[in-house]
Amino acid sequence: MFSSLFLVFGVLALAQAVQFNVTVGGGPLRYDPQFVNANPGDTIIFTFKQSNHTASQSTFAQPCVKASNGFDSGYMPVSSSNTDGPFPAAQYTVQDMNPVWVYCKQANHCQQGMVFAINPGTQFAAFQAAAMGNTTVSSPSSVSTTATATTPTGIVTATATITGGGYTVTTTYGSFPGSSAPTSVTSTDHKVVVGGSTLTYTPSNITAQIGDTVTFQFMQKNHTATQSTFADPCRALTLTSTSGQVGFDSGFMAVASDATTFPTYTVKINNTAPIWVYCKQSGHCGQGMVFSVNAVESGPNNYAAFKAQAIRLNGTSSSTTTTSTGVQATQTKSGGVAKMNDRGTRVLAIGLVSVVAGMFLA
Repeated sequence: MFSSLFLVFGVLALAQAVQFNVTVGGGPLRYDPQFVNANPGDTIIFTFKQSNHTASQSTFAQPCVKASNGFDSGYMPVSSSNTDGPFPAAQYTVQDMNPVWVYCKQANHCQQGMVFAINPGTQFAAFQAAAMGNTTVSSPSSVSTTATATTPTGIVTATATITGGGYTVTTTYGSFPGSSAPTSVTSTDHKVVVGGSTLTYTPSNITAQIGDTVTFQFMQKNHTATQSTFADPCRALTLTSTSGQVGFDSGFMAVASDATTFPTYTVKINNTAPIWVYCKQSGHCGQGMVFSVNAVESGPNNYAAFKAQAIRLNGTSSSTTTTSTGVQATQTKSGGVAKMNDRGTRVLAIGLVSVVAGMFLA
């Protein structure tokens, strides 16, 4: 009798097993759906679309690092011309009710939030947020970086508590007088088009919150997104710094006139201090091809003044500049810089998760 009951229960369990279909890539850098709630015996079918992704097991603590003995589909390249399939697939059978954390190990896809989970409970948002706090430099056409920034006179330390998305973030950050404060848990990616038919960044001046990303998309010809200073708009911060500071630099991004795909370069915003950027292609900066983040438009060092400075200097160095406090000062290359430090802490219902407060394609 007991044997018969066991057999019946076994047949019922098998009949109730569910198959979850998860699409990987094919447009946005995401798994669709981003998480599932599954029972032991259920299967997850990962179907890989364009371009080249993986389904690799990680951990909650290290979202973008393969877990020891974790499963890994390996890279699944799919041609952009393959729109109708067949598409490669990988299958995973759920073993128990414990959370399983998954990421794409291509370039910096994980750092852009391309993660997936099985039975995450209420922790998926925290897992994805932790993944997007990491940075990796990889891929010739898709680059992400942690950037440094000059620290202008007058920057102070501030603390803000922000509630949203079902959890609360308490962040300590560098606040620049007159600049915006963090207002949302949800980060925004600001797309900036570089070059094309004109020697411009479009838009040329943006306001970004802490945790936001700025993605430069390079169009035809050959341009860069190179960090500089207000004092020396057309010279790299790396060259003007007297303290060994290294500014971000996309390097030259050559794009053919008939190109249909365009390389990108992404940086993540860490504090509210202004960030100054120029194109180091010969003559471009001197024609006003510059860009800024969080320029204080109500002060003397606004975007218009930065562009005018670039055109006036036409690639040469500056001897004097007006500081953020309005005081005329001798320019000693960087004027004093400080590395942007990790200062953020996410306070979640499940505990504390460290957040990289650094500056951040596909």
